[in-house]
Amino acid sequence: MGLRQAQPKRLLQGLPPIIDARARVLILGSFPSTASLAAQQYYAHPQNQFWRILGEVIGQSLKEMDYPARLVAVQAAGIAIWDIYASCERAGSLDTAIRDAIPNDLAALRKSAPALRRICFNGRTAARRIREVEAMGFEVEVLPSTSPAHAGMSFEQKLARWREGLQIAA
Repeated sequence: MGLRQAQPKRLLQGLPPIIDARARVLILGSFPSTASLAAQQYYAHPQNQFWRILGEVIGQSLKEMDYPARLVAVQAAGIAIWDIYASCERAGSLDTAIRDAIPNDLAALRKSAPALRRICFNGRTAARRIREVEAMGFEVEVLPSTSPAHAGMSFEQKLARWREGLQIAA
């Protein structure tokens, strides 16, 4: 019996930030799901409540729009979207499966978004960098995850927290 060679690990690459100079609030997720990576779109899993919740907050039917129109509406509302990790290894889509993650350069956001004041973390995994973000001088808010894996709160409870957390964008 020969020795089995270890399979080379596959490093997944995240998505670029959705941000412009109008951004006042940044929503930071952890890392795109398998569905999001395949579609090259943030929050592409149909069960993720992100677009429905954010649409309610900004008064737009984001879930019914195509992806480019969603991005236009979000940016017009002063909101940016990104993830805390630029790349990682992960089997499946669960945050608990993230390994060997390389962080995104959050400090670089000051140049592309001078009006950015608040960073809202979409769930506790994203909030692992909260102290670093606070040290950069941003207001921070940890919001309940919009992931279908986070079923501990009702849609209405999540929406109320997101409305409160994104109030600066309104």
